Amino acid sequence: MSLMKTLARVAGGVILAKGLSSVMKNAGQNQSGSRSRRSGGGLLDQLSGSLQGRSSGSGGNLGDMLGGLLGGSTGAGSGSRYGGPNSAGASGGLGGLLDQVTGGRGSGAGGLGDLLGGMLGGSAAAGSLASRGAQQSNDASFGELLNDSLTRNDEPEVAPTAEQNAVAGLMLRAMIQAAKADGQIDDAEKERLMGELGDLDDEERQFIREQMAMPVDAQALARDVPQGLAPQVYLMSVMAIDFDSQEEAQYLHQLAQALGLQPQIVNQIHDQIGVQNLYS
Repeated sequence: MSLMKTLARVAGGVILAKGLSSVMKNAGQNQSGSRSRRSGGGLLDQLSGSLQGRSSGSGGNLGDMLGGLLGGSTGAGSGSRYGGPNSAGASGGLGGLLDQVTGGRGSGAGGLGDLLGGMLGGSAAAGSLASRGAQQSNDASFGELLNDSLTRNDEPEVAPTAEQNAVAGLMLRAMIQAAKADGQIDDAEKERLMGELGDLDDEERQFIREQMAMPVDAQALARDVPQGLAPQVYLMSVMAIDFDSQEEAQYLHQLAQALGLQPQIVNQIHDQIGVQNLYS
């Protein structure tokens, strides 16, 4: 399994869990008359609306809706179209958001050596996992590959480069760090992070164990983020947080500061996902 596929499975599981949670919260809020915490219009709200529609019998199976929302395709398993060398990147779904916040096709990374030097926090499996199944170059953006892996529930049709796999590993590290920000990983968070991974070999399991065991350290994560990837790392961190503790909000604030992200940029990212803003 490539790091791109692993990231797709973790991200899909997180968003699905958040969407289902939002449906349940919204149902309770509608009965009690209280207001939703979500800001509206974001990716998670779209998923919530689709799940609510499904529960009321509007059609479409869950795989199709998850694939369509996250991958921007017509259905799960159909893959997504690649734009080629002149494309601005992915046009929809989570991959589209990631390409959008970094300005299109480029990863912004300073080279594979820089990424492998710190992206996984010193993981012994970093180089081997990034190189597994990789090709030297391709015409796909990071978001296009992630979307395709999401919709196919498999490896993307176009093999990632080692650098793109390294970026995927960095995004995984960011999500796992964020999930631990409240001081512990409870059973629901473990299910969210691990339940969608399926079969892992020993090297992949070691990588996940290493990331789960690392102490929460926003500054250390930020130091390992190559130039141009700060918005992506922050976006994926927000995806893994439930906003139900002060520790989580403090972690996001520390991460945003360490990454050098201005408050208005941070709030824009929150709006794109559909969660409450961090700054007033």
